[in-house]
Amino acid sequence: MRFAAIETSTEWCSVALWTDGEIAGLERRAEHRHSELALPMLERLMRRAGLAAAQLDAVAFGAGPGAFTGLRIACGLAQGLAFARGLPVLGVSTLEALAQESGAARVAACLDARMRQVYYAALEKSGAGWREVVPVQCVAPQLAPAPPGEGWAGCGSGFAAYPGLLKNGVSIVKSELHPTAVAVAELAAPRLARGEGVDAALAAPVYVREKVAFTQAELERR
Repeated sequence: MRFAAIETSTEWCSVALWTDGEIAGLERRAEHRHSELALPMLERLMRRAGLAAAQLDAVAFGAGPGAFTGLRIACGLAQGLAFARGLPVLGVSTLEALAQESGAARVAACLDARMRQVYYAALEKSGAGWREVVPVQCVAPQLAPAPPGEGWAGCGSGFAAYPGLLKNGVSIVKSELHPTAVAVAELAAPRLARGEGVDAALAAPVYVREKVAFTQAELERR
């Protein structure tokens, strides 16, 4: 099986190529240039592997939660690659990808959602994937529920933005970690093998929060 993976939910832009169990990836800090960088990066990976887009079997992408524009870019690029070739598309949770990147077995995955909120879930390793212990939610940092038990690693930009986050619930903090396309590919591979991909037209981001920014009135009240 050969498939591409795209992850643009944070300030990082990353792409990966899965080729019969082997993974190659590229990433760089993009700020707001994800749409400009992602495809050339993926084309570079494919040239190195000697593959053409017509040889792909599927496309995976980081579905969210995360930056609204970034999620739309990843989904749109995945759909664009898949449409003309009739390939299945698979969205992978960015919080699961963050947990996968951590190397830990129990992860409080948390991304800064701006607007004084975080995207958060507590996830436990389960086979080749992850099981939700605390469901994905967008919440004020002080209201994020601590995961049960011990041995949790706190990962992601939410811990950098709010250093006191879950201070009684995690023993290790890796605030520098972010979701990557390599992690998306690792999680997508067994799911694609089970036939979980969907038609490109049905692929969609998972926003969790629908609101993008404060109104002027809200800003003035703060």
